[in-house]
Amino acid sequence: MTGYQELGRHTAPLLVFGILSLPVAAEAPTLGLPLECTLGVDCHIQQYVDRDPGPGVQDFACGNLANDGHKGTDFAISTLADMGRGVPVVAAAPGIVRGVRDGMPDIDATDPGAPDLTNRECGNGVAISHGDDWETQYCHLRNASVRVQQGQKVEAGEPLGLVGMSGLATFPHVHFSVRKGRAVIDPFQPDMSATCGLETIPDLWQEAATYRPGGLLQIGVLDRVPDYSEVKDGLPGVDLPNTAPSALVVWGFVFGGDVDDEIELSLAGPGGALGSNVDTLEKRQPFLYRAWGKKAPKAGFPPGAYRAEVVHRRGGEVLDHRMVEFELN
Repeated sequence: MTGYQELGRHTAPLLVFGILSLPVAAEAPTLGLPLECTLGVDCHIQQYVDRDPGPGVQDFACGNLANDGHKGTDFAISTLADMGRGVPVVAAAPGIVRGVRDGMPDIDATDPGAPDLTNRECGNGVAISHGDDWETQYCHLRNASVRVQQGQKVEAGEPLGLVGMSGLATFPHVHFSVRKGRAVIDPFQPDMSATCGLETIPDLWQEAATYRPGGLLQIGVLDRVPDYSEVKDGLPGVDLPNTAPSALVVWGFVFGGDVDDEIELSLAGPGGALGSNVDTLEKRQPFLYRAWGKKAPKAGFPPGAYRAEVVHRRGGEVLDHRMVEFELN
């Protein structure tokens, strides 16, 4: 459509992962989610246990949603705003609290002001014994949120604290570890010698969790290209001025990006499609965002209904698709 100028695409830097050394867990406990959320809606799994014994990575589904040597499952929330609102971390199974730590700040571990994390990589955390050498551990809880004490009996679903970013963490999440004695156990495939794959895998969960190798965390529309820090902090879905916007920019916040993944951003208005842009990733990125848009024509954007869409594709298949609708007067 004539009259619209394409804005340059914007690429955000890579977020750094924390690498943790944490616990595992005779009869195996049956586990509920370790935080109060709905997977795929307001939380997601950012990393699984790394099952590759060498320098490579492999999650239980034969994917690469792990970090080398990662010994737990990272249940993440999307933004710092979500963390500020407070997301409870809960006991995945009944047991006795074996140990706790609190009082460490919520700060990106790569920040120059971050504290010394020697032997405190877990940050604020709780460890629970479930008997017969089975144990679960919950790391990176929010400062001053831990609400249980050593020796306390807890039931499944009982609040332990809030999701935070303490210790060796660069995004808000709870690193959930299961172990039996000193052995790491993957709750999605407890037999650590088993071949990876999604076919008839016996796991420790009360309810099956759909495997998502990547996807969209948030999308939105602005009248400018946002800073990456704003995206990580948390932006509204639609944040446009009351007066006629000088541009319409759609942005998408993505997790689990892989080489050759496609991120497509598009806009449509009352007259039909305004345009689209497809960006192909050149490297793996645990987090990234993309933004693209159109400058307003001289007469301004016509009033009416608009739609912004973001699609994440891998190998030609859609991993995730989200849409925001809005009106311009």
